[in-house]
Amino acid sequence: MIHRLARTLNRDFRPEPVAVSSPQGRFAAEAALLDGHRLNHAEARGKHLFIHFDNPEPEHIVYVHLGLIGSFRFEEEDSLWGQIRLRFEAQGDADLPTANLRGPQFCRLITEEEYEAMLGRVGEDPIREDANPDALWARVHASRRSIGSLMMDQKLYAGVGNIYRAETLFRQHVSPFLPGNKLDRTEFDALWQDLVTLMRYGVEAGRIDTVADAHTPEAMGREPRKDDHGGEVYVYRRAGQPCYVCGQPIALKVMEGRNLFWCPGCQPD
Repeated sequence: MIHRLARTLNRDFRPEPVAVSSPQGRFAAEAALLDGHRLNHAEARGKHLFIHFDNPEPEHIVYVHLGLIGSFRFEEEDSLWGQIRLRFEAQGDADLPTANLRGPQFCRLITEEEYEAMLGRVGEDPIREDANPDALWARVHASRRSIGSLMMDQKLYAGVGNIYRAETLFRQHVSPFLPGNKLDRTEFDALWQDLVTLMRYGVEAGRIDTVADAHTPEAMGREPRKDDHGGEVYVYRRAGQPCYVCGQPIALKVMEGRNLFWCPGCQPD
């Protein structure tokens, strides 16, 4: 998760100068401008990562978007496998791991003006304390698009991905096909608060768990979930399997190019 990544960068790569390089070579010129400078702070805005450096160049903020296949891993110094676009090495502590960025959708060096313009296009992030759900409600309530579609729009719900969309809609018994302008404020507030709770827990725990105590593997006497994403969930990637609550098969439909999972019994149209 991007917020967890920003937290680790802030903890391990400040305040000493940072060695910045691009073993792959595609970010070499930009890395040379940052090499030896201090990392002021890293911050997450939804799925966007901004890493601010103290060098005086106009372009001094690294913007990263991992996309679907990118990764930013903290590894041993000799971990040079794959195509490393960007590499950070803390100069003040040899025992700290290096940070290796591979396969991002975007990795750019931007100015303060570009940074501010990008923030203007980012929606409300449930993990951030400065999020404004009232502003989000106004936009959702004015839309005829389905709530399942709106929750995947990063200009509205920043950082909410496919898992959190499916799980919060299930937990709040809201049909993913309900138009935004048919969602009432009580339902909207419940969805928002659930996103805040689940996503902040995910930052702390480093995994996504959405099931209540009554539906854990131990409580139900079932096998734990086995999936690359980890964690226990109600509907995500459980198409055809029985709902833990009502027993109906979990449904699957492609919505705007992404798989949508829901329970027809618990989330009727």
